[in-house]
Parts: sequence; structure tokens; C-alpha cells
Amino acid sequence: MYQFLWIFFIYAFLGWCTEVSYAALSTGKFVNRGFLNGPVCPIYGFGVVIVLACLIPLKHNFFLLFLGSVVLTSALEWATGFVLEKIFHQRWWDYSDKPFNLNGYICLQFSIAWGLACLFVVDILHPSIEFLIRIIPHTLGWVLLGLFGAVMAVDLVATVRTIAKINRKLSQIDEMAVKIKAASNEFGENLADRVLDAAEKGADLREELDDWMDNLSDRRENLEESLAERKAEFQEDLEDWKENLVQRKAELMAQKDQRRAARKADLAELRDKLQDLMDGETFGQRRLMNAFPKMRSTDHAQALERLRRRTELRREESKKQG
Repeated sequence: MYQFLWIFFIYAFLGWCTEVSYAALSTGKFVNRGFLNGPVCPIYGFGVVIVLACLIPLKHNFFLLFLGSVVLTSALEWATGFVLEKIFHQRWWDYSDKPFNLNGYICLQFSIAWGLACLFVVDILHPSIEFLIRIIPHTLGWVLLGLFGAVMAVDLVATVRTIAKINRKLSQIDEMAVKIKAASNEFGENLADRVLDAAEKGADLREELDDWMDNLSDRRENLEESLAERKAEFQEDLEDWKENLVQRKAELMAQKDQRRAARKADLAELRDKLQDLMDGETFGQRRLMNAFPKMRSTDHAQALERLRRRTELRREESKKQG
């Protein structure tokens, strides 16, 4: 147990160094590629422990050692990706664009790379690591292991809390986006309703006027004496209707303007809240997004993309200001 614990922590650190070096060569800058905040990648530690525990008897059979390493490390990587996605609702890496991949968790290219790396570890590197472990005083070794374990446990708790906060933020971003869309749609529908109401009332008035004119025409011969009087009355009614229509139209326009102004204010407030939400960063958020550039949310994919674009935009703005 003592030796396996040391193997786990040493190779977790060496794995982190490998990931950071690979990222530096790929991007030209330092990126903390670990799942945790500290300089460790636990999956490397677990991987080497499993390979050494299972495949040491095959040390002198180059082909079987390579084949067993490919199978064990690929199984570990697939299981880790699957479990992390189910627990945190995030896909941390994705090999879907690589040929011969399995569910995007593993691919042939990296599986072969892990196999070759294990050959290097077992045949070349591990004897030196074993010597290093042996020269550490046993009591001091247990103290250091306890310290490393405590620090990693605290780091794990902090990382889990960060992921939970990110997921909560993504959920809030999605909810805010739905509210903004609903408010925009309602604004457009209300405006359309007002226009339709005005058009309908204008059509009713014309129909009523046509009815009066038809009645007057039909009864013209019998009502010639009262035509002037009825016409005057009708003109007065028509003027009243016009006045009421103008007044009603003014009221509707005022109500429409008030609703437009209120809706614009609501939309502006929602957009400001959404921007404040995306600009606010929780501890470790930017590091995780930089460490896993292909990370995507299984529940809030669009919200994560919005957050990533906003983060990149703020980074570019900071560079210009700097």
C-alpha cells in the first residue's frame, strides 16, 4: 500500500507535467491542464498503479505489455470520462473528431500513445522511481503521504464546489435567455394586436357608414322632406364617431408607447443581468475552461458556449487595454 500510494502521487504529478508540456507545445502558453487545481492529474496516477499491479509479470514480453497497457489505460480513460460526465453533467474531453473513437471518450491514436508511454514507464522510468521511493525514510514517507492526501482531498472538494457553481450559473443563463426570448416575443405580439384592433375598428366604422348610405338611398323618395334633418344628425354622429376614434387611437398609441417603453426597459434589465451573470467568475472557473477547451455541458450546451464566448471576449478586451 505504501509503495502504491507513492507511485500514485508521483505519476499523478508527472502526468500533470506531461499534460502541461503538451499544452505548451500546442498553444505556446502555460495551461494548468489538471482536473484539480494543484499540479496533479489523478488519472495518470491511477493508470500507472493499475498497469504496474496487473502487468509487471509481462514486463519481458514487449508485445503483451504494450497490448495490455493499451487495453487497461483505454478502459480507465473511458470509465473516467463516462463517470465524470454522469456525475457533473459535463463532457471534459471529446475525441469525436478523431478516427476510431469510442463514444468520444477514447480513440485509437491516444490509446496507442498510452501504450507506448506505459512501455517507457515500466522498462525505463519506473526503476528510478522505485529507487527514489526506497531512499525516503519510512516515517517521513507516511507523513508526506498524509499531507499529500489531505491537500488533494481539499482540492477535490474545492473543484467539486466550483463545478457545482458553474452548473448553477449555466442553468441561470439558460433561464435568463428564455425570459429574454419570451419578453421579445410578447413585445412583438402585443404590437401586432394593437395594429389589428385599430384596423378592425376602422373596418366596422366603414361598414356602418355604408349601411346608413344604403338605407338613405332606398328610402330617398319617401324621406326627401326629412333628408336634410337626418343628414345633419348623421353628420353629427359621424363627427362624434370620428372624434371618439381619434381619441381612442390616441389612447391606444399612448398605451402602446408605454408598453413598448416598459418592455424595452424589461429587456434592457434582463440583458444587463445576463451580462453581469456571465461576467462574474467563480473560483477556478476560468482555469477549468482553459484546461478543458473541448468541455461541453450535457444539460446547458448553449449556455456554456455563451459563457465561453463572453470569457474569450473579455480576455481580448483585457489584452487591448493592457
